[in-house]
Amino acid sequence: MKIQILGTGCATCEELDQLVVQAARDLKIGNPVEKVTDVAEIASFGVLSLPSLAIDGEVVLSGVVPTYEKIKELLISALIKEEADADQGGCSSCFG
Repeated sequence: MKIQILGTGCATCEELDQLVVQAARDLKIGNPVEKVTDVAEIASFGVLSLPSLAIDGEVVLSGVVPTYEKIKELLISALIKEEADADQGGCSSCFG
């Protein structure tokens, strides 16, 4: 899972970063949280408000700092989706 905080480093962006890092740690997600501060890269996500949170390249929230519980919900949903996608993959040797 790729977790990205999109922001310019303002206090609100840092607050979101701290909450996401804590939630990821509490959920035992070993992946580091990446800070995206380059304006051109942020623009490539199509966001209009900062800070934003992207999981696996998809913006899941923008322009707000949600509660810790909401962030955990977003991460858990991404974990469930990731697990379901892995289950669909199957064994490549089964296809000849």
